[in-house]
Amino acid sequence: MRVKIVLRFCSQPARLSCQDAISYKLERSRHSLQVSNGTIDSRNSLSASQTGASTLVLALFVVAILATAIVGLVFGHKLGYQRGFHAMQTETKQAIINSTEATNELKDLRVSNKIATSEAATAKQELAISLTNLEELRATQKELTIENKQVAQLNELYTEVISDNGGMPLQIIGANIKPLPENAFEYGFDVGMLSKDGTAKRLTPILTLIDNDDFVEVPLDPASYSIKGIVRIRGRFMMPSGFKPLQAKLTLRAGGQQKEQLYDWRLGDRVDNMPLSLLDLPEVDESPIEP
Repeated sequence: MRVKIVLRFCSQPARLSCQDAISYKLERSRHSLQVSNGTIDSRNSLSASQTGASTLVLALFVVAILATAIVGLVFGHKLGYQRGFHAMQTETKQAIINSTEATNELKDLRVSNKIATSEAATAKQELAISLTNLEELRATQKELTIENKQVAQLNELYTEVISDNGGMPLQIIGANIKPLPENAFEYGFDVGMLSKDGTAKRLTPILTLIDNDDFVEVPLDPASYSIKGIVRIRGRFMMPSGFKPLQAKLTLRAGGQQKEQLYDWRLGDRVDNMPLSLLDLPEVDESPIEP
């Protein structure tokens, strides 16, 4: 603010009053200047205070942002570390479980390998024994084959000799009827015959069961045989319900010859270890019947 000072010239008498007025005006101007300067200083102080407050607020805002960022970074790092730690723990546990399972599987494989090795060794031993038995069986079979050929050769010789001497008449060498389960019976007859010309003849057997008033003819299977030497007649039949035979008659016809043999039906010796059902029975015994 500019202050203009105007000097006025007064007369001598009025000089003192004029000086007083001028002094008053100067003092008043000074006071106004001081007031104005005070106002200006106050305004400058207020403006400086506002500027400082704005700067402080900005600084606090920046500090708050930085603090928030730091807290976020710390929290994020901690959370990521925890998640990573838990994930690592989970992976470690899973790796331990997988390792344990792999170890158990390896143990099982080792046990299985030992079992397989033992079984293979046993199989090799059994194979060696089987091969040895097979060789023995082959040797035995060879011996039996040679023996059968020798017996057949001898039978041919006997057949020729017997035929040259008139042959062998039709005859029953052995007979047997034995009980079976479920009212069944098994029959066996060994029949011998050799014709004069040495050829095979047709043999027709007939088995008849007889009681006091009636008789039953047993169906034989097969119904006829070819005989040149010895024929073994074997089979089974079911006894008719309620029929109790007293005798059994065997009739044979072959080469113009006929032979009849009557047998009394009586209880034989006790049969041990008899099967409970016909389904459990073995094949018919083809062994020669002892007379």
